Amino acid sequence: MNTLNYFIIAGGFGQIFTAMIYPFIRHRVFDWYNDVKQLKPLNQEIAKTYGHYIQGLNFSFGLIAIVIPKHLANGSALALALTSLIAAYWVGKVATQIAYYPMYDIPKNPIFKIGSYGMNTLFVFFATLYTALCAFNLYQLL
Repeated sequence: MNTLNYFIIAGGFGQIFTAMIYPFIRHRVFDWYNDVKQLKPLNQEIAKTYGHYIQGLNFSFGLIAIVIPKHLANGSALALALTSLIAAYWVGKVATQIAYYPMYDIPKNPIFKIGSYGMNTLFVFFATLYTALCAFNLYQLL
């Protein structure tokens, strides 16, 4: 197995970690469930559904990376399509994080502050990894 596959697998474990830690962050850091209770019932369900979509995508992208890493960098049209999708997802997450999620709302507890830097580092790593994989696959196809 080459170095690139190790990076892909590391990214996969990181994405699964974000999926697993996501409910804790919503509940303990952002008090998300109490905020959602203030919405109308339909909007509550929509917000919860979007939360599950995010969690499911993070887990699924991670599982794909762990199970078939070499297929994400084999230069095929499918590899290009999938890495483009995942790159767009994570680049969008980083852009959204910067533009819309002010970090001053993070509780001042040091563990949450360190955690926010750690999560943001993971998001940038995922965006960089999948953008590089997308470029690699595109280069292979040309």
